[in-house]
Amino acid sequence: MRAVVSPSLVGRQDDLEALHDAYADSAAGSSRAVLVGGEAGIGKTRLVDEFLRTLPEDAIVLRGQSIDLDRDAPPYAPILSVLRSLAQEVGEQALFAASGPAGDALALLLPDLSLSASMTEAPVRGSAERLYDAVAEVLENVAAVRPVVLVIEDLHWVDQASLGLLRFLVRVIEHSRLLIVLTFRSDELGRGSALRAWLPELDRNRRVTRLELARLDRRQVREMATAILDGPPDEEELAQVYLRTDGVPFFVEELVCCSGVQSLDGFPETLRDILLARYDQLADATQRMLRLIAAGGVRVEHELLVAVCDESPDAIDAAASEAIAGNVLVVDDTAYAFRHALVREAIHDQLLPGERVRFHTRYAQALLEHTGAGAADGTAVSYHWMAAHNVREAFIASVAAFQQARASFAYAAAANMGERAIELWDQVADAEELAGRTKVQLLHDTSYVLRNAGESERAIALIDDAIALCEPDDVQVYALLLRNKASYLANIGQTGSIELLREALVVLDGEPRSVLRANVLGELAARLMLLARFEEAMEMADGAFAEATAVDNKPRMSVASNIRGFSRLAGGDIEAGLADLALAGELAIGNDSARLRYWVNMSDALHLVGRYEEAVRTAEEGAERARQRGVERTSGAVLLSNVISPLYALGQTARADEMLDRALELDSPIGFSAPLRRMKVQAVLWSGDRTQAERLLRDWRGPLRQQQRMDAQLVLSLALVSGELALARGETAEAWREVAVLLDPEHRSFPAYDLPLIALAARVLGAARVTGTALPGAGGDATSADELERDVRSAQAVAQRWPTAPAYSAIVDAELGGPRGTGTDPALWERAVEAVHDPIAPARLAPYTAFRLAEALANAGDRAGARTWAQASREWAEAIGLGLIVDSVTELERRVGAVGGEHRGDAPVDAASIDNLLTERERQVLDLIAHGLSNRAIAEELFISTKTASVHVSNILRKTGATTRTEAAYLAHNAAR
Repeated sequence: MRAVVSPSLVGRQDDLEALHDAYADSAAGSSRAVLVGGEAGIGKTRLVDEFLRTLPEDAIVLRGQSIDLDRDAPPYAPILSVLRSLAQEVGEQALFAASGPAGDALALLLPDLSLSASMTEAPVRGSAERLYDAVAEVLENVAAVRPVVLVIEDLHWVDQASLGLLRFLVRVIEHSRLLIVLTFRSDELGRGSALRAWLPELDRNRRVTRLELARLDRRQVREMATAILDGPPDEEELAQVYLRTDGVPFFVEELVCCSGVQSLDGFPETLRDILLARYDQLADATQRMLRLIAAGGVRVEHELLVAVCDESPDAIDAAASEAIAGNVLVVDDTAYAFRHALVREAIHDQLLPGERVRFHTRYAQALLEHTGAGAADGTAVSYHWMAAHNVREAFIASVAAFQQARASFAYAAAANMGERAIELWDQVADAEELAGRTKVQLLHDTSYVLRNAGESERAIALIDDAIALCEPDDVQVYALLLRNKASYLANIGQTGSIELLREALVVLDGEPRSVLRANVLGELAARLMLLARFEEAMEMADGAFAEATAVDNKPRMSVASNIRGFSRLAGGDIEAGLADLALAGELAIGNDSARLRYWVNMSDALHLVGRYEEAVRTAEEGAERARQRGVERTSGAVLLSNVISPLYALGQTARADEMLDRALELDSPIGFSAPLRRMKVQAVLWSGDRTQAERLLRDWRGPLRQQQRMDAQLVLSLALVSGELALARGETAEAWREVAVLLDPEHRSFPAYDLPLIALAARVLGAARVTGTALPGAGGDATSADELERDVRSAQAVAQRWPTAPAYSAIVDAELGGPRGTGTDPALWERAVEAVHDPIAPARLAPYTAFRLAEALANAGDRAGARTWAQASREWAEAIGLGLIVDSVTELERRVGAVGGEHRGDAPVDAASIDNLLTERERQVLDLIAHGLSNRAIAEELFISTKTASVHVSNILRKTGATTRTEAAYLAHNAAR
């Protein structure tokens, strides 16, 4: 029996260099992460150990170990180890100072530290993301002083809370001297594994390197055996080692070390025999202690071992020493750990039934006695009581663990413990007394944490059980259950919320005025508003406001005023709507939830009426508050979409694109990410990448279609991008089917979203006339283009009062102009160009209308004019990143010839020709040029935008051949004589 492992690292030089390269990048200030995967025994930990051994002395190394307790891994277990090590390294005071304003959230994780008690005297605000921010702040601030290497091992066992935190750290920490190294067993990632779902995101992250460790080949196995034996092995025996281990380094080491490759008769026959070879050679007392340690997990603190072991301290030390000498255990700071988790698993399988009950009972009792019932890790205690088959104690521990995990925002762990308590409920006689709540309340509370854990389907199943158990005369509880189920359904894009909320109102009928009734009325108003049922929404919002006023609840008054205001505005009463929204903001002061809802709807309203810069500022303020409050993935995602939309409207495409990609990385539930996904498809299309836009829409269409059943904005905006994509493919009939939602009898007017779709419908009609494509009417039968145009014009007339209507109406007129109604009238496109230069028109309309004007001029035979406007369109499109328009311009220029006017390089025309060359508007502009007015002054004089004035000046110079404004003024002066 040899007590050594391979003295050299074999077959991993490239992987080791990759780790050193990642460290060099991180030490230079660019955060990196390395994911080390491979099957059990492949050498992940050995590789990491070798890497850490060679790091500079100033590097802070923090190691965390995921815990293998089936589904009961304690929340944040590896993170707790890391933070405690960091507290020892930098000092407790410095640790909390580095966590910034979220130190109270961090203190929840570290109740054993002396400063924690004073920091958590008041309830901790926020949610998991606030805790994540605290940990990120700590790591970034410490890494500003010294490089930090954070290692988390065995990620395949990691609890959901830790995984969520690690995902956050990898995503948000970009410019810091931090290297994160994660190891996991790639052969243990099941279909439902959360880590498996995370891997594609990691693979897309340019700051993440993924290493997949391969098995050793025969030459490398020989090299390892030679290093262990300090000499070459027998080739026949080496062949047996290679055959039985298949090149897995840990098994190679165990087989070579145990047999010495001296005799084939000494080879263990099975994998189990290989894993237990060292264990089998130890004394009975040592084996018994190893079985006891195995019941506690991969790593057990010495103090805990003393508490659960009935041997004397000397006997424990003797057994531990033998196990360490035999290379079964290693010392890990103040704990004992198995040299490899596979060995622990094999030894744990040796436990007799009686030993399992006794050992796990001892661990449960020791954890409670060692830390106190209130401080013990409830999930670990619950695990041990379950393994010991003590149902009553397991129930008590599960309820305690539920409370602990919920308080630290570890919602997945809380849900697991809550569901266990529910399963055990009927097996415990006094369950309600022990739990301190009814079963209905436990079902409700567990469904709530399931929803927060992203498991809305399971949340709905539990709340259905709660509704079935709840007595109908328990009015407040029953109505609350209905209200919450409505919320859960909406989160996953399922219908039924409105009916549930109406049922809750019936249940509450006749009850005294209450906050709950105000809440139900407000949420019903919100659902109706999203469906563009604005009149009904206002009625419900009025009721919610009256109810909230009666119970003096300002947050609910704010929500009611908010929904009423947006409904009024969306329905066309803009000033009254904005006033209601402003009131909502005033009433929301001091309540984050109501204030976030105010920021969402106010920023959206400002964007829709064309006040883009105000919309950006308002949404940014709300998004920052959402981040601070820890709801970045929910309300924060909506607010980010409300920042991004007006940025696109302003033409700030690069900034919008960057923010959009970062917002999508939050991986928010579909109820919050739908606008972001729709915008991404549209942004990719506008950039000119039609193939990628098609792929994204194909991948996301299912969840988007589901969500749009309860969101009229999404219905209309998704129809817009789907229609644009179909038209880009040349599928005119398909494009019409998308935009025809406007003509659906069930369609409710929503002018802000109707107008862009009306303009696209007009464009599709023009394209259908050009190609002779038959289009279906409302009944599905082929309908004449003239009849469909009348329907489009009717929708246009309904939306005329909206602020952006003049710009879109000018486009509609141009799209349907010309002799055949195919959009070929240059004069109408000139009017459209001028109309879209209004500051409240989205920036993308300017290059589009300029391009269409160029097309119309080319069609009319004015090649010079077509080239000029094509160039203007190209410049405007390139300035805001509209590759789709640039590509169209390129194709048009190919057809009409190179850029340039017919007078370019020639002498200026004489004064007598000016009247024939210029339009009436251009003659007005030329007259003002002659009076010395600037472009801005011309714009003010003629009530047009400065950009439009600039375009007119450029046209005048082109048509007259003048090279300067002075020369053009001279020509104007002569023409007037």
